[in-house]
Amino acid sequence: MLSMQTVHIVRHKVLVEGLSVQQVARDLGLSRTTVYKYLEVLTPSRMEAAPRRHPVLDAVSSRIDRLLTEWHSRTTAKQRLTAARIHRQLLTEGYTVSDRSVRQYLRQKRLQSAEVFVPLRYRPGELAEVDFFDVVVEERGQQRHAWKFLMRLMYSGYDFVWLYDRCDQLALLDGHVRAFAYFGGVPQRIAYDNLTSAVRKIVGAERVLTERFAALATHYLFEPCFARPGEGHDKGGVESRGKAIRLQHLTPIPAGDTLKAIAEATLTEVGQASRTKGHASGQSVWQLFQEECPRFRALPAVAFDARRTQCLLVNNRAMVQIEGAKYSVPSTRVGRTITASIGVEEICLGWQGETHVYAKQPRGAQAITYRHYLPELARKPQAVRQVAPELLPELGEPYQTLWDMLTKTHGEREAARVVAKLVAAIVAHGEGAVTTALTQVMQSESADLHMVRERLQAVPLPTRIAVPERLAGYEVEAGKASDYDFLLAGGLR
Repeated sequence: MLSMQTVHIVRHKVLVEGLSVQQVARDLGLSRTTVYKYLEVLTPSRMEAAPRRHPVLDAVSSRIDRLLTEWHSRTTAKQRLTAARIHRQLLTEGYTVSDRSVRQYLRQKRLQSAEVFVPLRYRPGELAEVDFFDVVVEERGQQRHAWKFLMRLMYSGYDFVWLYDRCDQLALLDGHVRAFAYFGGVPQRIAYDNLTSAVRKIVGAERVLTERFAALATHYLFEPCFARPGEGHDKGGVESRGKAIRLQHLTPIPAGDTLKAIAEATLTEVGQASRTKGHASGQSVWQLFQEECPRFRALPAVAFDARRTQCLLVNNRAMVQIEGAKYSVPSTRVGRTITASIGVEEICLGWQGETHVYAKQPRGAQAITYRHYLPELARKPQAVRQVAPELLPELGEPYQTLWDMLTKTHGEREAARVVAKLVAAIVAHGEGAVTTALTQVMQSESADLHMVRERLQAVPLPTRIAVPERLAGYEVEAGKASDYDFLLAGGLR
């Protein structure tokens, strides 16, 4: 094979200087066949009539293939087979082969099995991709882990991002509801990993969806699509964007009083950046998003309720446990069942047409409303004394003022007894009537303990519940055990 310099001289003399092939061959000491060959080939390269033989590698290639098959189930992503490990095994078994030959063989196998990626084109409003990403935030001065939900529109590159405590089905559903409201519409298709909160079972190329996720897709009429198992690059757009948002908008670590405040600030920052962020088409991301908006599916009249409903049994402390946190309910519900609507930020507890909303508590915490324990506190002055700092702010004025005055003049023990009697009156007559009476006492008398008791006893309180006019003429007699004995003995024959 001629050197590149000689080839260049041959081609220059014939094609540029116009010399004959015979003269160039004679001047350079080459055959005319060689001169003709390099005139026809634009890029000179080594040409072989048949593939070169590798007798040593051919002798061990079948064993390498068997090792790859046998050890496949005994490897992980971090404990994978390397050329050096296979070469060492071959030497142990008595084969004579170089490390370089093993590396070349494995490289050829990777090239043969390498996947070819098809360049895709996206149309307005057609496709969005969804994923969760682990991030770190600073909440009230303490660093903690959170989960970033990201929905990315593939045509425009416009993003919706929100932060959650957990990466669960509740966060997945809530993220969709927020994202659709933020976009003002619904993409036709959405691509996911095979999340357990969305996919219950994989059957070939089909997915059996979980009940709640199927309800979400039916409510908003979008088509859920799923990547192949273990092939996250099937939705590489959201994968790469999720990492970019973490570096561009969550570094340094964002801080705030609540996770919701941090999420709102992050979403605002990402949205503002889209107005100036350029796209490969030359337009901004915001301009392309405006093109997408008319192509979205319209939002339904009522948003999907992402909350999870659960029936819970109230324990003997008048509390229920939800996700490791405890919440109080009225003591009259002990041993009965209530309904809990569990959201991302709030817990709504319902019983007999009444509802009570709590802010969602972290695992191990308690949310107690001491109004729920008034019948018990009426009988336990010592318990009143124990929970007074929490109970009195719930009752408000003038109970807090009365407590402060009585503890200053008579001590907490006597003050707790008085408040326990007031609590008993609240249970019997209602909080409004007792509060009105107590307010009159506090405005007209000093805080002497005996005077307070006397004036409270003198103030008229409603003693019975108003009876509807149509039932006022009826009198319901009280039954006695002897009456039932009389009936059982046949007294009315």
